[in-house]
Amino acid sequence: MNWQALWNDGAVISIHALVALVAMGAGAFQLSAPKGTTSHKALGYFWVGAMAIVAVTSFWIHEFRWFGPFSIIHVLSILVLATLVYSVQAIRQGRITAHRNSMIQLYALALLLTGAFTLIPGRTMHAVFFGG
Repeated sequence: MNWQALWNDGAVISIHALVALVAMGAGAFQLSAPKGTTSHKALGYFWVGAMAIVAVTSFWIHEFRWFGPFSIIHVLSILVLATLVYSVQAIRQGRITAHRNSMIQLYALALLLTGAFTLIPGRTMHAVFFGG
């Protein structure tokens, strides 16, 4: 692994990527652990906070510019923030199925799928994991 490639891209990208990696691990644990426990709730709040940081920091990343300084990725970030609010509201209202489904979708689409795109050659995370 070449972490220097990440540090070379500046603080915002470094924070964004590192928090996303932490959220990936925490989310995998969260999805496999027992639900409804105190630890599930505590890790859930941590994960929501991490995902919010990932989404918000993306607004200072302008690698792809499709609409002025923004891209379709920034639309995804807005969707992530809205889904986080929806998911927290759902569990507070006792709508467990809605909470579960939206959190699984966030993990799969906002972390795993978009994370896979960061591994394309020429991108920072490709350089981190595969060199270059």
